[in-house]
Amino acid sequence: MKKRVSIFVRRHLAINKRLARLPRNCKAPLRGPRPPMSLRYAVWSFISATLGILAICEVTTLVGHPLLIGSFGASAVLLFGATDSPLAQPRNLVGGHLVSATVAVVVVALFGSSPVTMAIGVGLAIFVMNMTHTTHPPGGATALIGVQGAAGPSFILLPVLAGALILLATAIFTNNVVYHRSYPKHWL
Repeated sequence: MKKRVSIFVRRHLAINKRLARLPRNCKAPLRGPRPPMSLRYAVWSFISATLGILAICEVTTLVGHPLLIGSFGASAVLLFGATDSPLAQPRNLVGGHLVSATVAVVVVALFGSSPVTMAIGVGLAIFVMNMTHTTHPPGGATALIGVQGAAGPSFILLPVLAGALILLATAIFTNNVVYHRSYPKHWL
């Protein structure tokens, strides 16, 4: 019993020390380094992202099934506005959305849709993306959308996989058709 109390006391003291250091750990310069942004890059990001979302909308019209979910807007930011980011590479884009959609479907199947399961779905999606090296921040939104909408297994293929592949195809085209961009930096 004394050993358990001793472990509890040590953990409590360690947490208190970390909490005491919290304000010091949050200190940071007011401004950080910012690489220059060219007007050409920003304009091409605008055009590319617009084309990517329009492509999903057009395919939606052709197939008669909604393929656009909110998390694809965030993916567009990475694919067309931060093309060099490791989080924007194809493995992360497709894998992150698929992992998160799968987590959402499993969470809904096991526990239903509630505020608690939405939170668990997002946290679990982040965990699985980290473990599979497919971290893509919009994947968290995909998990949230899936659990919130009580998604079934079809959610993984339509809209998630289809939409992610359409965005990927658009990113490959628009980021390589101009000389000032190159995408992807790596596939896997």
